[in-house]
Amino acid sequence: MYELGATFSDVAVDAGTNVLVEGPPMSGKRQLGFDILGSGVRNGEGAIVVSTKDGADRVLEEFERVEGADSAVGVVDCVTKQQGMGSSIDADLVRYASSPVDLTGIGIELSELLRVLYKERGFTKNRILLHSLSTLLMYSDLQTVFRFLHVFTGRVQSSDALGTFVVDASAHDEQTVSTLKQLFDGVVRVRERDDDGFEARVVGVGGGTQWRDL
Repeated sequence: MYELGATFSDVAVDAGTNVLVEGPPMSGKRQLGFDILGSGVRNGEGAIVVSTKDGADRVLEEFERVEGADSAVGVVDCVTKQQGMGSSIDADLVRYASSPVDLTGIGIELSELLRVLYKERGFTKNRILLHSLSTLLMYSDLQTVFRFLHVFTGRVQSSDALGTFVVDASAHDEQTVSTLKQLFDGVVRVRERDDDGFEARVVGVGGGTQWRDL
């Protein structure tokens, strides 16, 4: 079982579960995803971030601010090679896809990182965060992204991992988001409160929750 971070510490989901985090821009979706990942790290689990928006250096710096300098997290960086900036040499826990269009490469690098965490680092439980699906949909059509995610979520399931996927729901039409939701076991919905703060709830897994402040 995996619990869903500090906000939903009372919610536990089965190994192999895939969860979609959806909400408006600047609503704390990314931080919620990092919190779900970080709670696993604190419990001795492995962690992987598939980043389509930021390079590995920024992802690791942000994660270390939250979880501490001793945190070990794998990154599939889909940005650095495309922008031609920074290092793009594969390290033990940092791998590079050529761009967010390179869905095959992303899948290959994810599989390799999972292998490293399982076989070389000894992590029997692993959490994976993909931030963000909206970037993938900017570069590829819905059908292509759906096929990629079908394989990706299947890999999470077969690995007994926990998959967390972030999407900016307001950037896509309702049909696109509804189509993507078919691939996930549950959803964490984030919305703005009347007082300009944000709140979230879990739907479809762990018994669900009421709205909670973020």
